[in-house]
Amino acid sequence: MKNSAILISVLALLFLTLSCANDYKFSLKKPNKIVINESITIKLIEKNNKVVDKIQFYINGKEIASNGNLLTINTSDLGVGKHAINALAFFGGKTKKENGFIEVFAKNKPTIYKYKIINEYPHDSKAYTQGLEYYNGFLYETTGRRGQSTLRKVAIKTGEVLQKVALDKKYFGEGMTIVNNKIIWLTWENKKGFVYDLETFKQEKEFSYDQSKQGWGLTHSKTELIKSDGTNKIWFLDNETLKEKRSIQIYTNDRSVNHLNELELVNGKIYANKYQQNTIAIIDAKTGIIEGLGDLRGLEKEMAKTQKLVANDEVLNGIAYDAENNRLFVTGKNWSKLFEIELIKQ
Repeated sequence: MKNSAILISVLALLFLTLSCANDYKFSLKKPNKIVINESITIKLIEKNNKVVDKIQFYINGKEIASNGNLLTINTSDLGVGKHAINALAFFGGKTKKENGFIEVFAKNKPTIYKYKIINEYPHDSKAYTQGLEYYNGFLYETTGRRGQSTLRKVAIKTGEVLQKVALDKKYFGEGMTIVNNKIIWLTWENKKGFVYDLETFKQEKEFSYDQSKQGWGLTHSKTELIKSDGTNKIWFLDNETLKEKRSIQIYTNDRSVNHLNELELVNGKIYANKYQQNTIAIIDAKTGIIEGLGDLRGLEKEMAKTQKLVANDEVLNGIAYDAENNRLFVTGKNWSKLFEIELIKQ
């Protein structure tokens, strides 16, 4: 009888302990949508006012110092985009995790730009343009589609293809850029890029990109390659190792923006073709904020005067910038013209 009483007491104590642990209920209080440069407070609340030993906060997997159950951050430290928030509570030898996110938007609407055509030049109407870059007086271009992907050196005024090499038929060629006398060329779905000698067009090596989804557009700064992958992210790769280092998310004041295609770095800003929109997004390379939108839809109408384009396929794609002479060139997939344009702020 005595043993039975002891057993009942032990079971009751165990039940009480488990019940107390199960009575811990947490709620993560935070704003969902905020504007860049605002300070915000995130709070982890125990709904039953039970004692919590310790709380740790994490943003995008990195622990951030907090004051008890309060975390105050300035969103300028995060940049625009969706950011994962995790709070880990310690109590009675146990832990519990609460998950959420915040979404940071740009403060201002993008500035709208129209365009002025400065010059028109011939362009190969069989070139399904994926990458375009100005270098030492010539255009370098990559074209897409399996079995048709090529790397080209092109005379601007005549459109003549001066040098060309084909990509293996199993690959769909995408964007390219030129760094240290090497041409770096992406493929679409194979998570693989190739490096070519600028003078000979001889393929020298290949590399992989393991974090980004696909290969779309490519440009570069003095220290990094800058790559799009069809999502709302732009990736930065080391110029030497060709390894992906980090990414930024691309946002306006009210939405994320994906399908960013061919890229060009112009005066420190990333210019990106918005696939199938005949629009160029002008992006702050540090924050990911779209500061401007170049409305080039009229160029498609200009092309339609002399050429029938396939809707949603033969679209604007290809941006090249001559920094020395401040010339901006654009073209499209299978377009028979290359345009030198000036963007005009509205």
